[in-house]
Amino acid sequence: MSIAALVGSDQLTQDGDDDELLLSVSAFIEKEVGSDLKSLKKLGKLIEKMTEDKIKLEEQVLTISSEIPKRIQSALKDAEESKQVLNQFLEQEAPLFSSITSHLLTAQPWMDDLGAMITQIEEIEQHLTYLKWVSQIEELSDNIQQYLMTNNVPEAASILVTMTELDIKLQESSCTHLLSFLEFSRGLVMLILEKLASDIPCLLYDDNLFCHLVDEVLLFERELHSVHGYPSTFASCMHILSEETCFQRWLTVERKFALQKMDSMLSSEAVWVSQYKDITDVDEMKVPDCAEVFMTLLLVITDRYKNLPTAPRKLQFLELQKDLVDDFRIRLTQVMKEETRAPLDFRYCAILNAVNYISTVLADWADNVLQQAALEVFAENNALSKLQLGQLASMESSVFDDMINLLERLKLDMLTRQVDHVFREVKDAAKLYKKERWLSLPSQCEQAVMSLSSSACPLLLTLRDRLLQLEQQLCFSLFRVFWQMLVEKLDMYIYQEIILANHFNEGGAAQLQFDMTRNLFPLFSHYCKRPENYFKHVKEACIILNLNIGSALLLKDVLQSASEHLSATAALNEVGIYKLAQQDVEILLNLRTNWPNTGK
Repeated sequence: MSIAALVGSDQLTQDGDDDELLLSVSAFIEKEVGSDLKSLKKLGKLIEKMTEDKIKLEEQVLTISSEIPKRIQSALKDAEESKQVLNQFLEQEAPLFSSITSHLLTAQPWMDDLGAMITQIEEIEQHLTYLKWVSQIEELSDNIQQYLMTNNVPEAASILVTMTELDIKLQESSCTHLLSFLEFSRGLVMLILEKLASDIPCLLYDDNLFCHLVDEVLLFERELHSVHGYPSTFASCMHILSEETCFQRWLTVERKFALQKMDSMLSSEAVWVSQYKDITDVDEMKVPDCAEVFMTLLLVITDRYKNLPTAPRKLQFLELQKDLVDDFRIRLTQVMKEETRAPLDFRYCAILNAVNYISTVLADWADNVLQQAALEVFAENNALSKLQLGQLASMESSVFDDMINLLERLKLDMLTRQVDHVFREVKDAAKLYKKERWLSLPSQCEQAVMSLSSSACPLLLTLRDRLLQLEQQLCFSLFRVFWQMLVEKLDMYIYQEIILANHFNEGGAAQLQFDMTRNLFPLFSHYCKRPENYFKHVKEACIILNLNIGSALLLKDVLQSASEHLSATAALNEVGIYKLAQQDVEILLNLRTNWPNTGK
């Protein structure tokens, strides 16, 4: 009989939960006891075990039943506290959120500006990195050029190796489209070169068409290199213009049109007026319009040929410019000779200003493409020694030195004419002053107030008028040279023709000193701080003539008894004499008539 039959049929009809329990119990008994009746003896032990398990479970249930409420109560308490803290946080969150939102709104423009600035900085850093590479390449190139000029081939080769290594580093580029674009540009340029090669022979002997062609080629070259980044190492239209037949024709046309421009320019009266005459700050050099137009013409020619591919071609243009400068100098000289009878007139001064301006600009051009072209040609042809190349490279000499020397000679000649003309006028005005009776003039104590000699007025008025006239017509540097040259002649004239040609009593010496120090010297105080230093002979002669009797006698004795030159020099220096020689001072002392009756 099975265990299931013993349980009873009424227990097998309970609800689902009881059925599952019964089935579990039945399965457990079936497993532990089985269908063997002999196994029923195990039921006692099984019941005992189950009883023990029941007791343990009841104990655990009792224990848990007593601890869970405490834990639940503690958890509820913690939850309540957490809720209170959370409420506090929520109360603080609202104003904090409002404050943060307000701060973000306030800071947003700053953040936008800062973001834009950071973007600019990053872009500038990229540009700076690029420029550093370019600067490094330029520095290496300059060093190679310098070593080649001085024939130092080993050093040049060493730097070339460095540049090659740098080039290898820069070969890898992600900008492959640029290489494709440049190759495309080079292909187009090659087509243009073929077209030019076929068209130029037909245009060589038509000046207008040929000039138009050259202008278009130059504009195209400038745009190709500056706008599209076309490398100078690629073939260009300048190579066509550099071919012998075309180049010689270009030179001829440039010379022809430049000479025509000079002819038309010098035929107008307005070219001698500065276009900036009403603007003082700009018109410091008082440059006439003809000089400015001429130098602009030279600059335009330079701009047209500076991109020629070879230095010898540039040098040929340089020779053309030198010829034009010399031609313009000759034309200015011819106009100047027509004005030599009136060297103070406006046109003569304008010519002088033009010569000075051209000379100054040519001296400033020593460091440009003209100088570099000459250096390159000389280096290629070994025409100069290493020392001469070094001097040219260090700008101790200029390719325009010959022209500058001729212009400086012309400038000095014109200034000398002006100085001589003014000096003649001053001498004519000084005739009465020269005949002044210096022996019979009253002493200073006999006069209430010292006043200018009436015979000196024509001299000073003439001098003042000419200084004012030339200050307005000459540029500052020329006028400075003019008045210094005039002062040098005037100083010697007054010293030799007035002072040494007369004798002076006490009143005559005092009057001479008053005329010089209070009237003549101040005429030049506007041009220098201490004008008396330019009248050294006159100033020191006045000192000697106005020494008091005791000092004059003592000085005369020292000069007569001095056995050594040093002692005489020291005595002269003590009274302020540095320019005049001992013999000159002795002559001046003998011109004094107010000696004591002792005869000394």
